[in-house]
Amino acid sequence: MSKDERSEEPPPKLFSAREEWKDVKPIEQTELSNPLVPIFYPPEYKDALDYFRGIVATEERSERVLELTERIIRMNPAHYSVWQYRYETLMALNSSLEKEIRLMDELALAHMKFYQVWHHRKLLMMKHKRPLAELSFIAKVLAMDVKNYHTWAYRQWLLTYFDDDELWRYELPFVDLLLKEDVRNNSAWHHRFFVVFDSGVRDGDEDRAMVIRRELSYSKQKIALAPNNLSAWNYLRGVLNKTGTKFGSVKSFVIPYTLPREEGASAEEVLDLDNPSPSSYATLPCALAMEFLVDVYEEEGELNRAVELLTSLAEEHDTMRKRYWDYRAKNIIGNAAAAPTSANS
Repeated sequence: MSKDERSEEPPPKLFSAREEWKDVKPIEQTELSNPLVPIFYPPEYKDALDYFRGIVATEERSERVLELTERIIRMNPAHYSVWQYRYETLMALNSSLEKEIRLMDELALAHMKFYQVWHHRKLLMMKHKRPLAELSFIAKVLAMDVKNYHTWAYRQWLLTYFDDDELWRYELPFVDLLLKEDVRNNSAWHHRFFVVFDSGVRDGDEDRAMVIRRELSYSKQKIALAPNNLSAWNYLRGVLNKTGTKFGSVKSFVIPYTLPREEGASAEEVLDLDNPSPSSYATLPCALAMEFLVDVYEEEGELNRAVELLTSLAEEHDTMRKRYWDYRAKNIIGNAAAAPTSANS
């Protein structure tokens, strides 16, 4: 029998047609007598919600409530009230958290972009208190959607809530693996910054000067690999801003990326971990590096040089954002003109 000839599996029996639910009085959704835009729910969904309102009215907590809420969640994983009632029922029945988490594994993989799925999992984990295995599960979800905001937010909550060194020790190697797979993964860059700078000081990272040097070197190496990668440049900026380090401190690294490659020239073979040269296949000059150098010149008071670079960006190297570069140049010129007046007033 071909796939097209196979009969579809019949839909689940309506709760209104089930003998074991005859004692529940379903409550229909309150509607205006003549709604302007009525919502036409599928019969299965309307039936389940009517019975859900019925059990909420009597405050029932039972195994059949878990069956009902699971049915609704599978049809609409965004129904927060159903999730909350399910959680309260689980707690009232002292149900197996392991069993519920296994069900949530399935639902999280199927509905990973729904906040409610992850919030329910968070509530379970606060009771379950076994976070280590969660990191493996989260990695499995990220393998399917590596930039899913809710998954990353849940991972960061897990780390900070339990704050166990055994959990934190895996984070930098995990992020490094993701960035080796895709150096432009902005979510992974953000997570690295969170781990290094926004979550306290981990064992082995007490020497913050060493950590800063390590992170500057790391971002430079990734920039050298793919100079037109905004994520790596933003990370470099973030490290400097977070630590109060002058942008000018990396000026010697940035300048080679702002210059056109001479015809026939190749990348330098000299290995300099502090100031790695652009890779041989990098497109130069790099507009992101030029923008960074503008900020360096502003910091140093070299305003004419900053305006020259902005003009070059507007007219040649990043014409798509010409109006933005012109705006920045105008601001620099305006501020420079106003400075003497402010000083004399």
